[in-house]
Amino acid sequence: MSPTPSSRTKKIAARCTAQAHLSSPLGPILLARTEAGLAGAWFEAQKWHPEPLDAPERPDDPLLQQAAEQIAEYFAGTRSHFELPLDLHGTAFQRSVWQALCGIEAGATQSYAAIARSLGSPQAVRAVGAAVGRNPVSVIVPCHRVVGTDGSLTGYAGGLDRKRALLVLEGAL
Repeated sequence: MSPTPSSRTKKIAARCTAQAHLSSPLGPILLARTEAGLAGAWFEAQKWHPEPLDAPERPDDPLLQQAAEQIAEYFAGTRSHFELPLDLHGTAFQRSVWQALCGIEAGATQSYAAIARSLGSPQAVRAVGAAVGRNPVSVIVPCHRVVGTDGSLTGYAGGLDRKRALLVLEGAL
């Protein structure tokens, strides 16, 4: 059971103009878009999952179709980088963390501490962890590539089993 959506998650949900559900090897995924881009990709029962959305179910929406196709290619092992317009809603710090996540290549991992240092805030490890956990676009913004300083698999809003499976798929484990 996911926790009650936060006010920020509710704001994302209110801005969504279309949604689509798709199946993946790791369970159902909800995709949501705004006028500006893809705003959400959440696994079922993921923390901070915004459902239900008021946006119409539109599996024929071109952006949602493109996202679904790229996710399918990712799970088939033929795509490692996503090319989609994103509309990420969060604080300036969260958005900077999510941007840093996009720089972690498939098959690689990075620690929370390394991300904090790269942002010029080496003491902000917990804040980085909180921002990683609030990433609204799972898989596409690769929060699963963040590990503990010792390489341990720590925290993943979609569950550690999914994190492990994603890293195995990418050859990082």
